[in-house]
Amino acid sequence: MPRVVALVLAYVFTALALIGVVVPGLPTVPFLLLAAWFSAKGSERLHRWLYQHPQFGQLLIDWEQEGAVSRGSKYLALVTLCASWLFLYFYTDNRWLLAFVSVTFVCVITFLFTRPEPTRRD
Repeated sequence: MPRVVALVLAYVFTALALIGVVVPGLPTVPFLLLAAWFSAKGSERLHRWLYQHPQFGQLLIDWEQEGAVSRGSKYLALVTLCASWLFLYFYTDNRWLLAFVSVTFVCVITFLFTRPEPTRRD
């Protein structure tokens, strides 16, 4: 993959991750993981910034080293997905969309809650 493509995708996924922090229903962590992967191939500076970021850095390190997700992140994802589902429930008449979103959210939560919690090495 050309470096410039990786660089552009790294910044796109970083922007989506940052937007996902404040927009319910838009995932943050998958975009953050993609940003880290593409930045490793396209921008050493962005890659270093992501791993040194006060909120994102530890998430990336835990995932990279242990495939682990913190308990707080799991519960935050659960609350956010439930709020997003409730919003859809009350504001859409499309039952097929609601069913699809329901199945997707259950799969995401199941995946997250089956991941180990990180072991802290202080």
